[in-house]
Amino acid sequence: LSGGVDSSVCAYLLKKQGYNIVGAFIRTWQPDFIECTWRDERRDAIRVAGLLNIPFKDIDGENAYKEKVADYMISEYRLGRTPNPDILCNREVKFGIFWQEIKRLGGTHIATGHYAQNIFNNETGEFELHISKDNEKDQTYFLWKLTQDDLAHILFPIGHLEKNEVRSIATVGNLHTAGKKDSQGVCMLGKLDMKDFL
Repeated sequence: LSGGVDSSVCAYLLKKQGYNIVGAFIRTWQPDFIECTWRDERRDAIRVAGLLNIPFKDIDGENAYKEKVADYMISEYRLGRTPNPDILCNREVKFGIFWQEIKRLGGTHIATGHYAQNIFNNETGEFELHISKDNEKDQTYFLWKLTQDDLAHILFPIGHLEKNEVRSIATVGNLHTAGKKDSQGVCMLGKLDMKDFL
């Protein structure tokens, strides 16, 4: 549960489908000069967990994010290359250390609010990453590093929906995140001026 509408609706849908779920919030590193917003996001995530009557866990991803995403991004810029931190954030944090912690806690799957579809092909016996129904929100590009091992335990509960449908479900479910603005910018850092950051 990131505190946004997409992850809120994921939790809501999975709960309605009978899954035994736990809301988990990943806390990541932020530079000192960026206004700290993670506490507000965490508060929204806790409220959703409370409304859905599900357990809530904090996951510490601060060191992994700093070392594997932020430091990598800075070093790539130093070398004159343009990195994509969102791809690394997904690979190293959300589907890396986060998944390791979920397994340690006894979880069997992780579900995220990515706009993508994970479809099992019975003929090939493999999982396939497909674009979402909402072409404007599709996030498959940021997930291209996922492997078959990753896809075997990942759920994308809103990948078959458009954003307006997600907001409608949030409204029907009385989720306070229904009207919340979409997060933009670098994965988990939000909007920032890259020149100032570097």
